[in-house]
Amino acid sequence: MSTITLLVLLLLVMVGFLAVGALVYLAHRHPAAREPLLVGLAGVAAMAAVVTPIVTR
Repeated sequence: MSTITLLVLLLLVMVGFLAVGALVYLAHRHPAAREPLLVGLAGVAAMAAVVTPIVTR
């Protein structure tokens, strides 16, 4: 893999962790919505579903 590909992948992972953290924080602030851990896991699963086909090209 080239350096630019690795940098883009690192950026995607960092943005993904930020999005998952935001979901967990939102669920923590509003506990009636969902359990924070389940929301975080759903965010990770959604990120993996989007990133995996892009990376495997």
